[in-house]
Amino acid sequence: MILTTVDDTRAFGARLAAVLQPGDLVVLSGPLGAGKTALAQGVGRGLRVLGDVTSPTFVIARVHRPDRAAGGTVPMVHVDAYRLGSVTDPRAQVDDLDLDASVDDSVTLVEWGEGMVEQLADSYLEVRIDRRDDDTREVTLVGHAGTWPTRLAPLTP
Repeated sequence: MILTTVDDTRAFGARLAAVLQPGDLVVLSGPLGAGKTALAQGVGRGLRVLGDVTSPTFVIARVHRPDRAAGGTVPMVHVDAYRLGSVTDPRAQVDDLDLDASVDDSVTLVEWGEGMVEQLADSYLEVRIDRRDDDTREVTLVGHAGTWPTRLAPLTP
C-alpha cells in the first residue's frame, strides 16, 4: 500500500486501530523518517487515547490511557527501542522495561523493535514502512501467527 502524505499515514494508522485489540503487539520497522511515529499517532487517534502521541525517544516507553469520554477502551503503550539496539543484549533491556506486564491489556506499538520484542506475544503484527525517493511511503503488513490474516483482510487491497 502506498501512502503519499503524513496525513495519509496517520489516516492509515486510524484504520489499523479498528482491527487492533487488547494483547496485540505491533512492531513498526523502517528507516529514520519513514513515518513510524506518524502511524503510531494515527493508531492513537483510532483507539481514542488521551494526550498527544509523540516519539517516546527520551522515555523509551509511554502509556496512553483511553479517553473513555470519547469512546476509548484500550490503552496504548508506545515504545521506541532505537537506543536499545546499540546495547550488548537488547532483549534483556526489553525485559527490564516490563512490557510484558501491560501487553495483555493494551495495544503495544514498538518502533525499532524488530529482533527485540517478538517474544512478548504469541503472535504479532509487523508493519514495514519504506520511504521511497519521491517521499511516498510503502507500507507492508506482515502478520506472524494468530488471526492476523483474517483481521488484516479489510486493510489490504
